Amino acid sequence: QVQLMESGGGSVQDGGSLRLSCKVSGNTGIPYCLGWFRQAPGKQRERVAIVRPGGTTSYADSVKDRFFISRGDTVNTLYLQMNNLKPDDTGVYSCAADEAFSGGCYGRFYDSRGKYWGQGTQVTVSS
Repeated sequence: QVQLMESGGGSVQDGGSLRLSCKVSGNTGIPYCLGWFRQAPGKQRERVAIVRPGGTTSYADSVKDRFFISRGDTVNTLYLQMNNLKPDDTGVYSCAADEAFSGGCYGRFYDSRGKYWGQGTQVTVSS
């Protein structure tokens, strides 16, 4: 089991940047898929970016080339660098983790149904 805690949210203007951090603690000795998800008001939670145990990444089309997911020097920190933010990026951003298999992620993780979740941090982008 792991615990996740996000930080770094806030309010920025259209075109601004933010960097989110997620501290991962607990049983980090096994491979995990890690990712960032977001939920806008009145909408379902959606996948933003995922990093697999081997380091490969995937992004939602809406954030490609603007957002970048990375892990710290240890497995205990996850980051999301968000550039050129737009009002549509507004929402609660949560980091999540799920056990991996053979270096891959279960389908439930891509579908925002991973096992472990942080409480989320608010990101607001104004025009």
